[in-house]
Amino acid sequence: MKQDNSKVVLFIDEDVEPIAELSTPIQFELDTTKLTDGEHTLRIVSKSPHGKEGLRKIKFTVKNGPDITLSGLKDNQVIDGIQPIMINAYDKGNQKEFIIKGSETPESIPNWLWIIIILFVGWMIYYLTTNFNL
Repeated sequence: MKQDNSKVVLFIDEDVEPIAELSTPIQFELDTTKLTDGEHTLRIVSKSPHGKEGLRKIKFTVKNGPDITLSGLKDNQVIDGIQPIMINAYDKGNQKEFIIKGSETPESIPNWLWIIIILFVGWMIYYLTTNFNL
């Protein structure tokens, strides 16, 4: 007895050419390295052995390119005068080795940390002067 399986045809975005046409059940690996960064849609068209079709769309975002960090400017921020901005872009590499150079964005020490350090040093000076006689 022959069992006919449903078939699925996979499309990316609004492409006319499918990336795969397979019999179910299947497992496959979607290679996002061939896609541009940004939003995409995986369109799955299923075809039953009796000729009926089903459709499912799944939206996803590809982020293969270098990561971009920005400090000194936020979305919709109102600024004037000269504004110092730091921009860094670094890649993840080939997923098999870690790239150290350029993988971290240097940032200044935050104000709250300076306040904590000053309070601690002040407490330490107070403690030393009140509990020890020189």
